[in-house]
Amino acid sequence: MAHILVVEDEPNLRMLITRLLRDAGYQVSAAATGSAGLQAALGAEHDLVVLDLILPDLSGEEVLRVLLAARPDARILILSSVSEVGRRVAVLDRGAADFVAKPFVNAEFLARVRLRIRDQVTGARPAPYTAVGAGAHLDVHRSELVIDGRRVSLSHREFALLAHLLRRRGEVCTRQELLADVWRMASDPGTNVVDVYVGRLRAKLANDTIETVRNVGYRLLAS
Repeated sequence: MAHILVVEDEPNLRMLITRLLRDAGYQVSAAATGSAGLQAALGAEHDLVVLDLILPDLSGEEVLRVLLAARPDARILILSSVSEVGRRVAVLDRGAADFVAKPFVNAEFLARVRLRIRDQVTGARPAPYTAVGAGAHLDVHRSELVIDGRRVSLSHREFALLAHLLRRRGEVCTRQELLADVWRMASDPGTNVVDVYVGRLRAKLANDTIETVRNVGYRLLAS
């Protein structure tokens, strides 16, 4: 029976997650703080750690860093309401096995857990490359584009913007949505920064990879 550690400070949600996992046949331990979670993770073997990022003492990022430094093979699934793409990507870059956003659908969450438990058994790791377009891939570990075997560097904002478009591939992303998620702007100050950065990405990708939806925003076309 797989053993899962849940690190979540909100009591009702911690109880819900624990019940879901136990009903699915897993052995479950739980911790309400980052320090308690880290102590539990270092003190016993777990097949998976479900970790929130927003905790009352240590941040989830710090728990992730210390745990992976001590146990590089630990499997950690981030379960968090953090909406910033850059922060989500950062924890994946640092070694988290997966990221599930709150609020979550129970069936999807359990499917992700099953997948990561299976990865733990087989030794598989998440693929470091994500297809962007013809001949172009995003190396999520190095925050670089790989275009026909040639590596192209990306700034932090370019990477966060492309990651957002990839997550919503085929869907229209409004300028307001991109400003809020990539630049953390609550309202549009009338800047053209989104258009400028889309132009920079287009210069590095094929021109037809990112489509302009007039008066709305942008869409990353299906590969």
